[in-house]
Amino acid sequence: MADLGKTLVLLGGALVVVGLVLWLGGRHGGGLLPGDVVIERKHVTFYFPVVTCLVVSVVLSALAWWLRR
Repeated sequence: MADLGKTLVLLGGALVVVGLVLWLGGRHGGGLLPGDVVIERKHVTFYFPVVTCLVVSVVLSALAWWLRR
């Protein structure tokens, strides 16, 4: 039961960090990284966050590796 509590605390902390990043990122340009694809046309905007997905994947993989260690 102690392991479950530790996991819940870590997940809660991770949610707080992600929430703060999204909240503050929205104020400072939406978090666009170089390499993210944005195509703007007359009535349509297409946004594909290639580099953002890669960064999030690396961070989550490192976190998973660290938690299993």
